[in-house]
Amino acid sequence: MVTSIILMNVERALVNDIAERLADQAEISEVYSVSGSYDLVAIVRVAHNDDLAKLVTERLTTIDGITRTETMLAFRAYSRHDLEEMFAIGT
Repeated sequence: MVTSIILMNVERALVNDIAERLADQAEISEVYSVSGSYDLVAIVRVAHNDDLAKLVTERLTTIDGITRTETMLAFRAYSRHDLEEMFAIGT
């Protein structure tokens, strides 16, 4: 499984519409509107790097209003949330 984070700048008036379109993509598990240098952050989980390449270079480019993206690949996940959930079963 390949996990990546895509940081996006989008046209301000389209933030909500674009976020909803992104959330409808099967490969995108979460979309966040954020403060700071970017407008949206998408968490992507795909089986292969080629699937990520297709999403970023073919499908995202068809969404009008996305002006810039930066894609980061995740190497490892460190999540207290996952550990707490695992140990909370049955309590």
